[in-house]
Parts: sequence; C-alpha cells; structure tokens
Amino acid sequence: TEAMSSSVSDVCGDMLFGAATHDILADFLVNLNRKNKEHLRNVLGHSGSFKERKLVEYIFLVCQELRLDLFTGYQALEILERYMTKLLAGLLSMPAHGREESLGSILRKLRERFTLTVFTSIQLASKLALHCRFIDNNTAVRFLHQLGYNYTKEALLESEIHILKTLDFCINFQNPLTYVEVLMEVLGYNDSTVPVPRLYTICQQVLQFVYLQRNLIYDHLLVSVTESLNPTQEQRSRAKFVTVKEDCVLLAAGVIATGAFILSFTSWSQIVDELSSITAISGQSIVDFAYVILKQ
Repeated sequence: TEAMSSSVSDVCGDMLFGAATHDILADFLVNLNRKNKEHLRNVLGHSGSFKERKLVEYIFLVCQELRLDLFTGYQALEILERYMTKLLAGLLSMPAHGREESLGSILRKLRERFTLTVFTSIQLASKLALHCRFIDNNTAVRFLHQLGYNYTKEALLESEIHILKTLDFCINFQNPLTYVEVLMEVLGYNDSTVPVPRLYTICQQVLQFVYLQRNLIYDHLLVSVTESLNPTQEQRSRAKFVTVKEDCVLLAAGVIATGAFILSFTSWSQIVDELSSITAISGQSIVDFAYVILKQ
C-alpha cells in the first residue's frame, strides 16, 4: 500500500486540507451523515459481496498501473457493488417465463464479461475524479489487450451504458475515502495541533489495509462485539451487523483513530473523544474498531 500511495501522490498531488470554511465543512458533514444513514436503511443482507480481497486487490493494482488516484479505486468498488447487486437482484426476482434466456445462461455471460464490467467500473469512476486523469477508450482498449482481452471500443461503450442504465445514471456514490477526508478536515479544524497531512498519509494506507483484510477484520470485530469466539450464523448474518460492515462513518472514524495511534502525536484518547463528538459514535465503539485493526 505504501508504493500505491506514493505513485498516486506523484500523479495527482497532495490533498489540500484547511481550505474549507466552517459552514462548508458543516454542510459536508451533514450531507455525508445523511447519505450514510440512507444507505444503511436500504442495506441488503448480501451487501459487501463484491468487496472480496482478490477483487479489491485487483482494482487497486489496475488503478496503480494506470496511475489513477485512490478515490478512483474506492469509487469503482462502490459502482461495481451497486451495479452487480441491483442487476442480480433483478434477475433473481424475474419469473422464468419472463426471461428470454435461462438464468444459468445469463449468469454464465455475466461471468464471461466480469473483467470488462470491473474495468468499466474503474473507467466510470475515473471520470468522476475531476482533479486527476481519466481513462479514455483508446487507453482502455490498449490496457485490456495487454491483459489478453480483445474487447473493442464498442464493447466498452456498451458496458458503460449498461451500468449507467442499471444504476439510473447515478454513480456518484460516497466512498469510504471521502468520509475519511471530510472527518479529517473537521478534526483539523477543531484542533489545529493535529498534523492532518501526515495523518492523512497514514490513514490512506490503513484504509487500504482494512479493505484488503475486510472480512477478517469484521469477523474479529463481531467476536469483540458478541464476546464470543464462535459467533453463531444468526449473529453473523443478522441485519444489524451487516449495517456495521456498511457503516462508512464508523469505518472512517476507526481508520483515523488507528492512524492517530500509529502516528502517536498527541493524547490518543483526546482524538477518540473528538471523533466521537464529530460522528456521534461512542468512543468505545471507535476504540474497539481501532483495536481490531491494530491487532491485525
């Protein structure tokens, strides 16, 4: 992750903190909190299925190879997750007589085109990162050919349109890096002694680590929450814990608390208290999450 962060910084420049006014920060925070709650209200039991380690690693490495910023990788994961879950939910709810093809045939085609779907998600995400480069179709075709896939520009365009239509042309989802950045901006505004740029560099790497070890970390968090070394299947699958796994505010607070512990620049409890005040998440919940990350 250190190499990834370094290469991205060279291309896109460093994040600028301290430029937003109090009113803008307040609006950002309220908006992110609203969107997070809205997402948690609509979360499905299988949410997170497309954030498996190998897929996350693949997307991060493609972004690194194409010199895209970290935002693009996280945004691509959100686009892919929302697209695939909505598409599959629609297919599974469709009666057999309403389909022109069998479900098995449809799923087989989805598997065959999955690499194209993943890459299209990255390409769409790159177009949202206005402060960095985006991937045009010429670059995309060359890159895919290097990987051994002979997709045409027309196939790329069709894939892009299909994802956009499936998601009702709404792909500007909030990703976890955005939550980390906004919380850090507020933290730095409230306490000028916080070395935000240094902390942000560490938090980028911590967040990548959490995403690469997502299942393991949340499994350990579940053990901590249930105080059971062998949580039951019901505890693992219950809707309440799924919302914990999808809570971007909790994730961002835990990542920043972990980064602050590693950097060790001031009283850690002071940072946790400040994060708790900003997010309305209990200090103990933030500490529990940070402890699990640090333990890994």
